[in-house]
Amino acid sequence: MQKNNKRKILYTAAGITAAVALLALLGNAAADKFNVPYSQIPYCAVSPKLPSEITFAGETIGLTRQDRRERLDREILAFTYSHINTLLQIKRANRLFPIVEPILKECGVPDDFKYLMIIESNGDIYARSAVGAAGLWQFMEKTAQQYGLEVNNHIDERYHIEKATRAACDYLKESYELFGDWLTVAASYNAGRSNISKRIEKQEESKAINLHLVPETSRYLFRLLAAKSIFTDPVNFGFIIQHHDLYPALPVAKRITVKRPVKSWPAIAAKHGLTYLQLREANPWIRDTELPAGKSTKRYSVIIPDSARLHYNPEDTRAHNPKWVIK
Repeated sequence: MQKNNKRKILYTAAGITAAVALLALLGNAAADKFNVPYSQIPYCAVSPKLPSEITFAGETIGLTRQDRRERLDREILAFTYSHINTLLQIKRANRLFPIVEPILKECGVPDDFKYLMIIESNGDIYARSAVGAAGLWQFMEKTAQQYGLEVNNHIDERYHIEKATRAACDYLKESYELFGDWLTVAASYNAGRSNISKRIEKQEESKAINLHLVPETSRYLFRLLAAKSIFTDPVNFGFIIQHHDLYPALPVAKRITVKRPVKSWPAIAAKHGLTYLQLREANPWIRDTELPAGKSTKRYSVIIPDSARLHYNPEDTRAHNPKWVIK
């Protein structure tokens, strides 16, 4: 669709919404006069048009089959009308995707799995579930440790963007060796490999898209597809964002190497003109004000943000994906 036509549609939709809002205030008499439906609610809720197919990890998935279409419809509606969460996801993605995308590519994991990270945590670095899964990729403690992440009271690398993403890539690639289908890999990330394997065997199917699954995992697959649809063209779903609304990349001054023990993280922060809060925001895997001596002499790469640039400046913010914003 050409840009001018798309803008005209947006303006038309805005005009309809405004007209409905005005008529709601004026009442039935005005609605009768202008021959339009009357609503007591000054707001338009529209069901978005669904695609007939969508590509995920290089595979085209048909969506005309009734069960698939209705499952996607539910998740598209949820994203479209969960305004706060969806807006936050897009704003956060502007900071996260430039970090995550190169790691996925380097590790040989399809780029579309960045949307799995989004539905797992809403793009919230500090996300923690009721059962204890933590970070952008929502690792449980035991699984995180199995994939080389340090988790204790002082360091929790589930909150380390780069390390947790690499651990997730290792997990996903192992699952692909088992299933040979990336959407089935996604289902196993939610339900567990053994669970999906049992269902594949019992139901005599090879792909999770055709399995009868528990509601949570069934929705998970279509939330993943819906997230890609929304992120590919947010304006088409009513999200009007300007470049300065997005969250900018963290301004990094340098990285320093620190080894155990650390007597005081606040002291290290102060040495570089930062508060402990600012150091923690840049390095969320730090979980305490100190790091006691341990059995290992492990070294840690610590991000030192540019304190002079840790202030909001709309001119510093650029859209990672131009389609996320209007001109």
